[in-house]
Amino acid sequence: MTITTIRSRTVVMSSTNIDTDQIVPARFLTTTSKEGLGNALFADWRYDAGGRPRPEFVLNKPEAQGCRILVAGRNIGCGSSREHAPWALVDYGFQAVISNEIADIFKNNSLKNGLLPIVVDDATHAWLLQNPGVEVEVDLRASTLTVPGRPAVGFPIDPFARVCLMNGVDELGFLLSKNGEIEQYEARRRA
Repeated sequence: MTITTIRSRTVVMSSTNIDTDQIVPARFLTTTSKEGLGNALFADWRYDAGGRPRPEFVLNKPEAQGCRILVAGRNIGCGSSREHAPWALVDYGFQAVISNEIADIFKNNSLKNGLLPIVVDDATHAWLLQNPGVEVEVDLRASTLTVPGRPAVGFPIDPFARVCLMNGVDELGFLLSKNGEIEQYEARRRA
């Protein structure tokens, strides 16, 4: 899926240090498929022991439905390295995660798997946490986040990762898209 602009309401999970085992518990790591992992997203928080949705959990509330941007407390994605965490977020329907601190390995795994990790300043982060459900706009080309009544704020992103997200490809897909140019180069080199 390509990402250029995201306009969405936000879902807020203000907890700090949301680790990858909370995002997708280890018992769901037996699959190599991304499909269906959205059902396991925050499974220990979303469901009770009998597998029934907990009505008080934010993702189970009606206002969370259709939101494509998750605003999380400080240090989301800490803990073990597992690509299943961004897989679960993307399969659930999220396109971006916003925080003032995102764990490095989780951030890199997200960029490689179609999830945009956005790190914002503390003031913007605090405002987003205090205003759940607000409509925001992410412009990946300009690397900006716009919230109502406030100036747009920039966010850092690796230029190559931005190109991949905007074209809906991973690193291998990018290389494969250059196959014709690679073959031409190799032909010239052999000559």
